[in-house]
Amino acid sequence: QGQLVESGGGLVQTGGSLRLSCADSGRRLSYYTMGWFRQAPGKEREFVAAISWRDDSTFYGDSVQGRFTISRDNAENTVYLQMNTLKPEDTAVYYCAARPGYTTNYRRVTEYDYWGQGTQVTISS
Repeated sequence: QGQLVESGGGLVQTGGSLRLSCADSGRRLSYYTMGWFRQAPGKEREFVAAISWRDDSTFYGDSVQGRFTISRDNAENTVYLQMNTLKPEDTAVYYCAARPGYTTNYRRVTEYDYWGQGTQVTISS
């Protein structure tokens, strides 16, 4: 039984960068569509980015398009979220999620079967 573990969160200033990592010791993440979501206090969980199992196509939420990049390293069994030009509104708990195989509904929280515990990202103004 695997467990998704996020890391890399922290406190940075506006305009800074962070790279989040998501690893799993039990699952081979190359067999999964992987997503990143975030949740700010009092708000619903929001889609950030996804990378497809089938062909590593990438997809992004409108608010992060052009600033964030999702990628995977199959040798390291890790998925990354590179976040650049960070803004205070990016402040949230960031979660990685996994779904076996392919889906076209990668933006939906309910499409994912496995979730990490989250990592806090705080952007100071």
